[in-house]
Amino acid sequence: MRDVMRKVQVNMPYQMLIDEHLPLVIREKLNPEIGFNCFVLDRFTTGDFIETARILSGAGVNVTFHAPFFDLRPGALDRKVREVTKDRLKQVFDLIPYYKPLSVVCHPSYDERYYVSNEEAWLENSRDTWAYFLTLAEEMNTVIALENVYEGGPHYIARLIEALPASPNLSFCFDTGHFNVFSEEPLKAWLDRLGSAIRQVHLHDNSGSRDDHLPVGEGTFPFRELFQYLKTMDSLPLITLEPHNEAAFRRTMKNIKSMGLFGQSQ
Repeated sequence: MRDVMRKVQVNMPYQMLIDEHLPLVIREKLNPEIGFNCFVLDRFTTGDFIETARILSGAGVNVTFHAPFFDLRPGALDRKVREVTKDRLKQVFDLIPYYKPLSVVCHPSYDERYYVSNEEAWLENSRDTWAYFLTLAEEMNTVIALENVYEGGPHYIARLIEALPASPNLSFCFDTGHFNVFSEEPLKAWLDRLGSAIRQVHLHDNSGSRDDHLPVGEGTFPFRELFQYLKTMDSLPLITLEPHNEAAFRRTMKNIKSMGLFGQSQ
C-alpha cells in the first residue's frame, strides 16, 4: 500500500501527531495534514511548532495544514467576531514559513440556517477576510483551499471564490463526508459548478445521516463517480484521508486499493 501512501495526505490533529503518531509518520513516510485548533494554539509555543516542523522536514514528508474552525466565523456580521477569527487564523498562517505546507484548508463557514437573509453581508465580509489571507498565501507560496461543510449546494462557496481575485493560490477542497450528510444537491451539481476549482479532496464516508468519518467505501458516498471525474482533470488534486483512528486508516487504505480508486484494484 506504500504506493497509495505516497499519493495522499493523512489528517492528524497536531496534538495527536506529537503524542501518538510522529514515529508512525516518520517510519511509514506518511504525509500529514496537520490540524490546528484553539487548544493547541494556546498550549504550545512557537518553539514547539518549529521543532515539529524541523522533524517533519528531516523525514522528507509533504505537509498540508487544516486551519482552526471551532467557533470561528470569517464572514460574521459582527465586526469583533471577524477580528477574533482573523487573529486565530493568522496564528496558523504565521507557521507557514516553518512547515511550507502545500495548502491550508479553511472553512468559509456558510450555513443558510444561521445567515438567514444575510447572504450578501456574509459574502462581502468573507471576501474581505479571505482577500487578506490570500495575499499572505501568495507571499508564502501556499494555497488556500476553502472546504464545504454545512453548505446545501455549491452556490455559496462558488460565489465567494468568484468574488475574490483570480489566483492560483485560491482553490476549493471538496469534502466527501460533508457533502454526503449536508448537501441537498447531487454530486454532479458540485462538479459542474466548482470542479475546475478543486485542488484538494477530503476522503471519508458515512451513511448520509451523520458525519461519522467512516473508512472510504463503508458508507454511501459515490467514490467511483467522483474519481472518474478527477481522472479527467489535468492533474489529480491533493487527496487527504480523514480517518479518526489508525484502524480506520488501515481499512481506508485497503478499501481504496480494492476499489481501484488510484489505479488497478487488487
